[in-house]
Amino acid sequence: MTTAPNPQTRRFPKWATSFGPQIIAALILGVALGLVAKYTGHTEETPNGLGATLDVIGGSYVSLLRAAVVPLIFFAVVASIANLAQVANAARLAWQTILWFAITAFVSVLIGMGLGVLVRPGANTGQGVPEDYAGKTGDWWAFLTGLVPANFLGLEATSKVAETGDVTTSVNFNVLQILVIAIAVGVAALKVGPAARPFLDVSASILAVIQKLLWWIIRIAPLGTVGLIGNATATYGWDTIGALGKFTLAVYAGLALVLFALYPALVRVHGLSIRQYFSGVWPAVQLAFVSRSSIGTLPLTERVTERNLGVPAGYASFAVPLGATTKMDGCAAIYPAISAIFVAQFFGIDLDVSHFVLIALVSVLGSAATAGTTGAVVMLTLTLSTLGLPLAGVGLLLAVDPILDMGRTAVNVAGQALVPTIVAKREGILDESLYNAPRNGNPFADEFAAANADRADRLEREERPAGVRASGGA
Repeated sequence: MTTAPNPQTRRFPKWATSFGPQIIAALILGVALGLVAKYTGHTEETPNGLGATLDVIGGSYVSLLRAAVVPLIFFAVVASIANLAQVANAARLAWQTILWFAITAFVSVLIGMGLGVLVRPGANTGQGVPEDYAGKTGDWWAFLTGLVPANFLGLEATSKVAETGDVTTSVNFNVLQILVIAIAVGVAALKVGPAARPFLDVSASILAVIQKLLWWIIRIAPLGTVGLIGNATATYGWDTIGALGKFTLAVYAGLALVLFALYPALVRVHGLSIRQYFSGVWPAVQLAFVSRSSIGTLPLTERVTERNLGVPAGYASFAVPLGATTKMDGCAAIYPAISAIFVAQFFGIDLDVSHFVLIALVSVLGSAATAGTTGAVVMLTLTLSTLGLPLAGVGLLLAVDPILDMGRTAVNVAGQALVPTIVAKREGILDESLYNAPRNGNPFADEFAAANADRADRLEREERPAGVRASGGA
């Protein structure tokens, strides 16, 4: 008697389960659904069922991201500052690291602003400002006073009175104030010493949990993309699609200039090989491009910085994690610069010289708020709020954010490995023989070899007769 063969389980092809193809498919589906909604009568004032559904999906995804931003910023900054206690000659190395973080961020934001002005990605869309836009303009006094926390949580409440007499109150967070609070708490914990260890351990545990939650949110980005791009298309039509495409090209042009022009120039100025830098950091850059998470790439970034680029382990264990939460040339410099200019152009708002100076200042000072996974969202909100631009631009740009985030994260990680390398070179602690050594293609090769050797030794011992094992030496 023969039995029927078991039916094989059907599985999707590998390309269909990869994140990149999912995002591309989500963009196409979102545009298609948005056009259907628009040409079946959807308007912002009188939404139809499809348009309202897309709006709810996109808005819910943004709300999930915003809900995780506050604890992520606070605990990521506290954890980074706490790492200072583990570094010898910490003050000098920390100062040099932060200084070079700021220098590269400043040059990157200049590149972003230059591209925004030259390319004009948001110009000629014919869109007016949103109805709820109060016409505020950013200024230095508002920026400085905004640094002073109004309360421990950095929360702000605003109330509106409708024509019917109903009062609605909404609560928002001030990212700059949260950043100031986190820095103060982190420094205080560092000064307290051993007594603060339980607090720092709890902070690290909470940060790990938040990062896991954020990773789950990131994994449903295709669904959020359908809602965001669909709602943008249904509301603004083809003008939005064209403007967002031009915006995407401008951002990637800026990322390419930083990765393939600015970073190699800094490597060469410090007397190091450009080829060795790229071959050393490339495994982490590739993973960052796919994962879209500096935090997720952190173990590999730290390993290539130590094993491929020759940075001492003690210093790398401080500088790379700090960079994973604060060193974001892609998310915190190029992207907010071009984004702020795009939003102003899209809604027909003129920017003057003071606005451009504010963009540069916020990008350099606010980069510590870009904690690992939602850095671009935080910096976009922070920049638009500081400049007084419509926050409706956040939802608009989030429609193409997953496509941009791959390139941004790759640049972020490349910079997070670059700065410790050049600081170590300047301080005379870089192992240049390791930096210039041939690459074996796997920064974890030595650990794999050791693990395999241990496994082989263990199997050999288990296969010996009992008497031989018992009489074996130590």
